[in-house]
Amino acid sequence: MLRTIYSADHEEFRSTAREFVKRSLEPFAEEYLRDGMISRRAWMEAGKQGLLGLEVPEEYGGSGADDYRYNAVLGEEIAKFSASAASSFGIHMDCVAPYLVDLGTEEQKRRWLPGFCSGEIIAAIGMTEPSGGSDLAALKTTAVRDGAEWVLNGSKTFITNGIQADIVVVAARTSTGTGSKGLTLFVVETGMPGFERGRKLDKVGQTDSDTAELFFHDVRLGSGNVLGEIDRGFVHMMERLPQERIAGSVNNLAHAAQILDETIEYTKERKAFGQPIGSFQYNKFVIAEMQTKIDVTRAFVDLCVVQHAQKALSPVDAAKAKWWSAQVQNDVIDTCVQLHGGYGYMNEYRVARAWRDARVTKIWAGSNEIMKELIGRDLGL
Repeated sequence: MLRTIYSADHEEFRSTAREFVKRSLEPFAEEYLRDGMISRRAWMEAGKQGLLGLEVPEEYGGSGADDYRYNAVLGEEIAKFSASAASSFGIHMDCVAPYLVDLGTEEQKRRWLPGFCSGEIIAAIGMTEPSGGSDLAALKTTAVRDGAEWVLNGSKTFITNGIQADIVVVAARTSTGTGSKGLTLFVVETGMPGFERGRKLDKVGQTDSDTAELFFHDVRLGSGNVLGEIDRGFVHMMERLPQERIAGSVNNLAHAAQILDETIEYTKERKAFGQPIGSFQYNKFVIAEMQTKIDVTRAFVDLCVVQHAQKALSPVDAAKAKWWSAQVQNDVIDTCVQLHGGYGYMNEYRVARAWRDARVTKIWAGSNEIMKELIGRDLGL
């Protein structure tokens, strides 16, 4: 189906993104799987290509594109290669960048953004806690004022880029008994006394992206590490979650579409009972259904991308895109595994790894159940 949301400039940028994936990611896929993370070398190369600071103004080392469609193009191309890589780069460029650009002081921007854009600084965001899950208003990590400083205590879990991160945007409670209104964002830097990383978590899928537990024991933070307004952290997060969710939607769909394309080729080549398995009527119908799901979902997600580029995407529509794209992704890839038969269960086949990698998308960035809750509330239910 013809897509109309991208201009010639976007497609030219897509060529750059594809070349980056081809040269800097694909040859090292097994290395990333073995090490459980994307190498610093790849981050530096992404920085050299100007890919990490698409939303960052040029005076801080970014590209100053000011058009979210460029982020979407890059996310699509990386997700076609690996859902894990898309997650790692996406947290950095789609999730953390808006916090630093929108909320950072001039001093903070000059302090962190040049390295953020060059790949010398890898970023993560610390919201989820062991006991809280998607309930951001129930955060237990605290920051208590002590003179001119804040003392941070608590822990975070399931933090993408947690092992390698040089800076982490951390949500902490700064006022007691005020629910979501008493949260503040801080930037914690690697090497700060009391900031410790736990184990690299052993996940079912997405094994080539590092995910960690983070611990904060009396970490002392000056005013220069406060991001945004005191006690307004929940609002800051809610304002920026739609971008995280539409970015995830773009990646989910690109990942599923790529695996489906590869599966269609497989069904043309693989033979059973003397003919290609794709020619069997049942398989043909199943593939037709999956392709239709991809095309119809892409039409909605593309519209959301355009609206977000125009600063008009609502949180509810972002929630719709997030849960539906995750569901379609999992449905499509599960069916692709079935079409591969026994080979679909072998780790040497991309479809098997993709199947495992996709499962988490129905959980993170707000579970699919939370997304439906948000939509239901908007309907007055």
